Amino acid sequence: MRITGIIAEYNPLHNGHIYQLQQARQQSKADLVIVCMSGNYVQRGQAALLDKWTRAKLALQNGADMVVELPFVSAVQPADRFAAGAVQLLAALGCQTIAFGSEQPAFDYQQAGQQIIDLPEQSAAFVDYQKTYATQLNEFYQEQLSLQIDQPNHLLGISYAVANARLAQPLNLLAIKREQAQHGDQTISTAPYASASAIRKIVTQGTDLAALQHVVPAETLAALADSTILTEDQLWSLLKYRIESLSLGQLRQVYQMSEGLEYRFKKVIHKANSYTDLLQALKTKRYTYARLQRVCLYVLLNIQPADIQQGLARPYIRLLGFNDIGQQHLHQLKKMTDLPIISKVSAKMGAETGLLGLEVRVDRLREQFGWQSQNFARQPIFYHGKDEAHC
Repeated sequence: MRITGIIAEYNPLHNGHIYQLQQARQQSKADLVIVCMSGNYVQRGQAALLDKWTRAKLALQNGADMVVELPFVSAVQPADRFAAGAVQLLAALGCQTIAFGSEQPAFDYQQAGQQIIDLPEQSAAFVDYQKTYATQLNEFYQEQLSLQIDQPNHLLGISYAVANARLAQPLNLLAIKREQAQHGDQTISTAPYASASAIRKIVTQGTDLAALQHVVPAETLAALADSTILTEDQLWSLLKYRIESLSLGQLRQVYQMSEGLEYRFKKVIHKANSYTDLLQALKTKRYTYARLQRVCLYVLLNIQPADIQQGLARPYIRLLGFNDIGQQHLHQLKKMTDLPIISKVSAKMGAETGLLGLEVRVDRLREQFGWQSQNFARQPIFYHGKDEAHC
């Protein structure tokens, strides 16, 4: 069976994602397409607009055969760590190909990944506090390999390539050309494609969702209209209280709170009147907005280094949904992998020290805002065309 994997957030799923799913299946001649999807929080440190079960269902309705959850410990990370967790999971799922969108589909990602891992250790050289880590990394690659990485999907593709090259048996890499809308575009045109950023802007500003009819499938539009949307404004008061109530020592224990960043948090928090105000006050040449957003989420959820270390040390496969073809592969997968395959979260598994203890903990925040249970009493969606059932 030819199996192709896609790493996604679907925040929310739009026409560009459907195009990618179709092209991934067609170009790789896949019998099965598996989506490795972030859970309730995404790579840039934000809460997803729709919960993971709704997004998994949308993926199954629009071309995926199986959807698995990328755990929080990998999902809310810089590009290299995000990619490493997702690529390793797709390899464990038996994929032979990884498909991803790119501004440069003709680029030889397979070769670049191998070239990069063959380079000498470079992290010690990144000591310029007037530049972000990403900028310094780009300069290093440009100097060593003449690689210019200044487009977000190209950077993510490079990250996939590096993670893939580190596998004992690397997978094939399939870059698919992005159609029309580029990552981060903030406008909705008359074209059938729009960036997820532009779509989120419409949703969070309370604009008439009819403006999205031509850029998202009907199922996504219905889900956005019917679901409770969790925004940064709703979380702001909780975040501000957390920062103000924690001591410097407690803030220092938060994951990725390095280089004295805790002092900056304490210095600016009293003057900030919104999440946007806080990010702008925290911003320096050293930190990207994405890095700061992730740290804010870690503060809100009380994520500490031990949480991440323990999570990465205990990998697993969490099923969110599948169709008939996905179910067939699932029977084979149980014979192929030593990783736990989770379809139901038991009390022991969801306990503080359990395998899904961290996932249960971070999802509690979503549940406080009117969402139904995200883990307990939830089982994978079994999708039969227009019908669905829960296994």
